[in-house]
Amino acid sequence: MPDLSKAHCEACRADAPRVTDIELGALLQQLPDWGVQDRNGVMQLEKQYRFDDFQQALAFTQAVGEIAEAEGHHPALLTEWGKVTVTWWTHKIGGLHRNDFIMAARTEELARHSAGLRDVLA
Repeated sequence: MPDLSKAHCEACRADAPRVTDIELGALLQQLPDWGVQDRNGVMQLEKQYRFDDFQQALAFTQAVGEIAEAEGHHPALLTEWGKVTVTWWTHKIGGLHRNDFIMAARTEELARHSAGLRDVLA
């Protein structure tokens, strides 16, 4: 499977297919620290990042926002003192699309280059 962080999001329509269970397993293997949450029947891809302080968390949030804006695919971002929770899902289809995994991989790339990233919460 090609490197997700190098892929680009495709335009998503309301009738776009959600990832299958087989695809989900294969995609999660490329993002081992990410988890899938079921919120009211909507599958969402989520990870929490830790930072040394609020300023670093805020800078990471802004950077994630910039890559999201560039691709036209936007996450839920919860910024707190010393941590950021990033949640990807495709609103139009009410679940997970390949685009969500592409953006999670891009978030990982960004995190690897962010100063102050200490560790990942399970």
